[in-house]
Amino acid sequence: MKLKLDLHDIFNKGSDIDRALRGIIDEAVQKKASTVEIIPGKGSGALKKKVLRFLDQKEIKQLYHRVEKDGDNWGRLFVHFRHNESTGRRGRGR
Repeated sequence: MKLKLDLHDIFNKGSDIDRALRGIIDEAVQKKASTVEIIPGKGSGALKKKVLRFLDQKEIKQLYHRVEKDGDNWGRLFVHFRHNESTGRRGRGR
């Protein structure tokens, strides 16, 4: 399952952006989605940086496996998940 979040409509509303990002990450964990596509758009790059800072927070980072920057479209990011069957969260690889 793949989820998608397009931030074009809320690009200038900081708290809405954080809420939307948290919501899509929580939904991905709940539904055991393999990938979340986040579209901050191209613009100045400020929104993409904000998204990357959000994803780099310790409590968020532990929920996903890795972030991939799209090589063909720099206005798009993919967040990849590995889910542990018992918790719905990614495995630790121990």
